[in-house]
Amino acid sequence: MSKTDWKRLTSIELDMAESARRLGNEGRARVCARRAAGHVAGEYLHRQGVAVRNESAIERLRYLEDYPDLSPEEVEIIRHFLIHTTPEHKLPIEADLIADVHLLIRQLLNDSLD
Repeated sequence: MSKTDWKRLTSIELDMAESARRLGNEGRARVCARRAAGHVAGEYLHRQGVAVRNESAIERLRYLEDYPDLSPEEVEIIRHFLIHTTPEHKLPIEADLIADVHLLIRQLLNDSLD
């Protein structure tokens, strides 16, 4: 994936997440943010020389959760994307997955979407 690909794909997903949130569809916002985080995870792994097959966002995030070079804070943020929702379709923790994507971009990739 080229630099512009991960940024473009991540931006598209975050735009959809923010739109869903504005419309009151937080579940859809979480799904889009999770896919965006998957693109960030894939780019990070690519930069580390790890061959990433065309796996799902969840698979990339699960792989990254156990990656040895991450700080405890980064692992905790990644786990936000892997937490199952409650029967009421809510996250059982206080987390803003859209903000978490931006944090991962800054911390893992030393980059931004600007």
